[in-house]
Amino acid sequence: ALPRAATQTGLLQILTPRDVTGSKDSEKEQNAEPSEDEKRRISNELDQANFEKLQRELNESLSRNKELSNLKDQVNFVREKEGLRIEVIDKADFSMFALGTTKLSPRALSLIQEIARSISAMPNKIKVTGHTDSVPHKGPERNNWSLSAERAESTRQVLGVRGVDETRFARIEGVADKEPFNPSDGLDPRNRRISITLMYSDPN
Repeated sequence: ALPRAATQTGLLQILTPRDVTGSKDSEKEQNAEPSEDEKRRISNELDQANFEKLQRELNESLSRNKELSNLKDQVNFVREKEGLRIEVIDKADFSMFALGTTKLSPRALSLIQEIARSISAMPNKIKVTGHTDSVPHKGPERNNWSLSAERAESTRQVLGVRGVDETRFARIEGVADKEPFNPSDGLDPRNRRISITLMYSDPN
């Protein structure tokens, strides 16, 4: 598990060299409240460092796990304006969920549990998004919109059981096939995926 992130004050002390002369002016500067811009910079640098550490350690953990090592390529990391997006992507011979259901396969469940273990100690808010391909869902009680949203909720439940604090979830949503992994082919199995986004501490 990752160590608990440093506070803004702590990081500012790390980034600001101390004046060994012990002058009063230096002491005042070090005790001064950082500006809002400085706080944003510190928050961003802290998030970036934590995201890099998470990506490296999660890749290493999956590589060491005999059960999950062959699924490492199905985990995709994307930096976006909201934060770090961790995508778990289907492929031709691997599906996270049984066809047309919200039930995670055993290997997909283990993979989500491993992600939960890696992110449980981080402070960032979380968004979970479900995606489907363009194959119409058959049945009167569910369509691709509801299916993608219910799969996102199933993923949230696993993350919660595995130690991710409930208060960290900011958004649980399903977008059906409207944000495809492969826009040129709506039937590409990679369009079926779950996105777990760790959001920046400072939304700006």
